[in-house]
Amino acid sequence: MRLKTTAIAISVALSTVLCLPSTQASSHREAPNITRMPTVDASDFYLFNSYETGRENYVTMIANYIPLQDAYGGPNYFAMDPDAVYSIHVDNNGDAMPDVSFNFKFKNSLVNDGMGVKLPIGPAGNQRMVAVPLKNVGGISADSQAALNFTEQYSVELQMGNSNMPLSAGSSNLFTKPYDYVGNKTFGDAAAYQQYADQYVYTTNLPNCSMPARIFVGQRKDPFVVNLGETFDLVNYVPVEGDSSPGAGDGGGFPGGITQSSANDDLADKNVTAIAIEVHKDCLTGSGNKVIGAWTTASLPQARILNPNATFSKPSVNGGAMVQVSRLSNPLVNELVIGLADKDKFNSSKPANDGQFADYVTHPSLPALLNILFRDAVNNTLGTNIEDLAPSNFPRTDLVAAFLTGVAGVNQLATVTPSEMLRLNTAIPATPAALQSNFGVAGNDLAGFPNGRRPGDDVVDIALRVVMGALCHDIPVAGNPTNLGFCQPEDAPVGNVPFTDGAPLNAQMFDQRFPYLLTPIAGSPN
Repeated sequence: MRLKTTAIAISVALSTVLCLPSTQASSHREAPNITRMPTVDASDFYLFNSYETGRENYVTMIANYIPLQDAYGGPNYFAMDPDAVYSIHVDNNGDAMPDVSFNFKFKNSLVNDGMGVKLPIGPAGNQRMVAVPLKNVGGISADSQAALNFTEQYSVELQMGNSNMPLSAGSSNLFTKPYDYVGNKTFGDAAAYQQYADQYVYTTNLPNCSMPARIFVGQRKDPFVVNLGETFDLVNYVPVEGDSSPGAGDGGGFPGGITQSSANDDLADKNVTAIAIEVHKDCLTGSGNKVIGAWTTASLPQARILNPNATFSKPSVNGGAMVQVSRLSNPLVNELVIGLADKDKFNSSKPANDGQFADYVTHPSLPALLNILFRDAVNNTLGTNIEDLAPSNFPRTDLVAAFLTGVAGVNQLATVTPSEMLRLNTAIPATPAALQSNFGVAGNDLAGFPNGRRPGDDVVDIALRVVMGALCHDIPVAGNPTNLGFCQPEDAPVGNVPFTDGAPLNAQMFDQRFPYLLTPIAGSPN
């Protein structure tokens, strides 16, 4: 009873604090420097055993970039940076170094040998051929792309050790990224756009791998959900479940607590650009224990000199070594865990060097901040004398397992190098979409977060609960309430509080085939 009443009080008190670290979404504009470079800003990373029918032995990896895209953001929309290298890395032996990397490089071009579409303007004798200002000049469909003025292609290089091997799209080493969903006058409707985009799902052979991979790069609806605006407004809601269970609609939870509603998802009308690749697990796991770690990075040339007479083909001159400017694996780490002064350093660092950030995990500041701000208010409200609302188990081995080492017997590599990566046990069968728990492992679903991450895993709610000590309390393992042994309930006085932002998320909200993410929002829906 004490835990329940404490949670009620905290639910009211937190309405002026939880905005502090969690309002940047999963990794949307999460570090000061990356806000200046949105085309290389990684927003989300997914790693999971494929649950598309017939693809059970495959692993899907999705890296989303260019967050917070307004669908109507013309006339240039959202091309990738042609000077960048976007990568998905896989560690299969536990040394926190990439054993397999897929490197994507983009090339943007205008039709007519770079001159673009031109129209004859003016009467005979005074006519000029003048370039049009738009990226398309008519309708586009799966059968005809003749009206495109702008094309975006990319190459994919498989890197293993010192070997760099280009992948092919049929007879070419260039893949095509579909044009963004600018609107329904251009594409007809969502079904027609999806038919157009589907033709750019490629099957490609991987060197030293007998099973072909699949690749797609293109605009998708942002799969992340978060109550962003209300949270920025000093958390203008009570962030604890207000129903007896999510979606029950009975008001039987915490008094005044937020209830689940799609209206709470402020990213519902946003798009992202997804880099998705599906690879047979035997081509990723190497000689390890079938567990892999993975992350995505984006890198830019060290020097960029702006062209004072800029052109489409040469707006700048770039040189020097490639420098990593964005990094992402586990969601919310650079938002909830890493301190402001080190966020850009984290983005430029390698997992093998994550020892420099260990204090942020073993001794996290967020729970202490909540305690400093609200312990007195909670005690005054309850008439109690709770000494500390934050978990008291130091070092926080529960967070170390969740973020740095994996959980033994679930998703821990044979060699353990503490490092921030998503870790996936490829031997654990995928859970069909209809049976997935949006709380992953904590919801008795071993195929979900933090054993990888699927689009339907509600990582905001999971992360808020875990950081406040949920793993000190029993979670279901094979259906049985089990303490994982990291800490005890008395170490986390609010560890069983159902923190939530009220933005629901589950697997049924996504496609059940590669690349899983939904058709993007149309820039012009009529």
